[in-house]
Amino acid sequence: MHEEERIVVDPKVMVGKPIIKGTRIPVDAIIRRLAEGMSIEEILKEYPNLTIEDIKSALRYAAKVVSGEDVIPLVKS
Repeated sequence: MHEEERIVVDPKVMVGKPIIKGTRIPVDAIIRRLAEGMSIEEILKEYPNLTIEDIKSALRYAAKVVSGEDVIPLVKS
């Protein structure tokens, strides 16, 4: 599954922030925890419904956004 399938935006969930599909966990929460020095293992303990692939997808998504590439996540209606 690619980040396009793992990262979704739904205006009804978390005010439309990009989240991990099937959760209410925003991408920025994952990136912030990594930046604060949390390990992937610690993040997985804090959010047991996440997978390593979810975290990697969040990082790839953030990299695309920062690099200026067009990233248009799926918006659920």
